[in-house]
Amino acid sequence: MDIDELGGELSAEFEVKPVNVPESTVYELSLYKDARDETLVRADTIGAYISRFRAVLFQRERAPFTSRDMELRRRILEVYPRDRPSPFPWAFSEEEPFEVAE
Repeated sequence: MDIDELGGELSAEFEVKPVNVPESTVYELSLYKDARDETLVRADTIGAYISRFRAVLFQRERAPFTSRDMELRRRILEVYPRDRPSPFPWAFSEEEPFEVAE
């Protein structure tokens, strides 16, 4: 997943901002140390942190979703179709019920 390309695509409709993830200055053994780049994408009341491997949708204060929020949610779920927070079959992720503004 190229998050720069996805961020560029989403910037036509949403606020997109790269997130600076500091690199370690000490020796580090990590499979993903070169894949820490994240981008913050914001609609009206929801946002999403996107990276090469995952996306985290969030809402700071509970509010009905706007049409822009629903479009961001739809697009993120289209690009990141996973339904669990890990590759293991026993870990599930449930979405809280939400309201949509009319």
